[in-house]
Amino acid sequence: MVNLGKPDDAPSAPADGAPPGADFGQPGLTDPSAPLLRLRGVGKSFGPVRALSDVDLDIPAGQVTALVGDNGAGKTTLIKCVAGIWEASSGQILWNGRPVHIRSPKDATALGIATVYQDLALCDNLDIVQNMMLGHEPLRLGFLDETSMEKTAQQTLADLAVTTVRSVRQTVGSLSGGQRQSVAVAKAVMLDARLVIMDEPTAALGVSQTELVLSLITRLASRGHAVVVVSHNLNDVFRVADRIAVLYLGKLVAQGPSSEFDRQSVVDIMTTGASTRRGNGDGSEPAGTRGMTSGLED
Repeated sequence: MVNLGKPDDAPSAPADGAPPGADFGQPGLTDPSAPLLRLRGVGKSFGPVRALSDVDLDIPAGQVTALVGDNGAGKTTLIKCVAGIWEASSGQILWNGRPVHIRSPKDATALGIATVYQDLALCDNLDIVQNMMLGHEPLRLGFLDETSMEKTAQQTLADLAVTTVRSVRQTVGSLSGGQRQSVAVAKAVMLDARLVIMDEPTAALGVSQTELVLSLITRLASRGHAVVVVSHNLNDVFRVADRIAVLYLGKLVAQGPSSEFDRQSVVDIMTTGASTRRGNGDGSEPAGTRGMTSGLED
């Protein structure tokens, strides 16, 4: 790994005919070797308060990246900047190696970014099909194409190996926590999301439901989706994460393969911004420092 650099130039104005959210600085094809999402020097301020400072983060496709940090570290702010809820105050966002501006959730959706928040944003009084198709209902002769909607929902759930629901016509209010997470993720996948961000996906879930959600996260990555998991549960993080990124006081102070960390080193970095403990890698360098910038130097 190499130290993450800062962008030399700000992206130019959006090109004519570019898709929503796109702000391509350079013409030509996307870079196939680039991470699906790359953040360079991203910052976010709310008046005089600096919530994020110079965040450099790579999110590769086909892998699970765990974003961890103590309360107030900036995790929610960061994912909301990626999801288009808030626009970053500074820095550069690259999608497949091409600079983009994400100014709204519509821009993020157009790129293929879906966020499953902790409250899931599902309607308890609607059934699974209606929730999954909400806002994207197909029409036939001016009426809802219920048959097509049901087949699409069933196929998406089957592709993700979600087999615990009795019927796609049962109301979401009758589902367990793990089943509700599955429906929210399936909705994102159905909309061709290439990056799925999950905010505390196992919070308040029992053992069996947690296992269901963790299995779903692993299957998403195996299907080529990039997955970002925001979690305080380090047991879950080390179960599913290929990469770990640690935020401390609004700065990304460590990132790398999960094999370069252990639980104690992650706790140290979350609480102090650094660690001298060794991870589970080859032991040649302290966890959280091998091939990374600390994010603390000026």
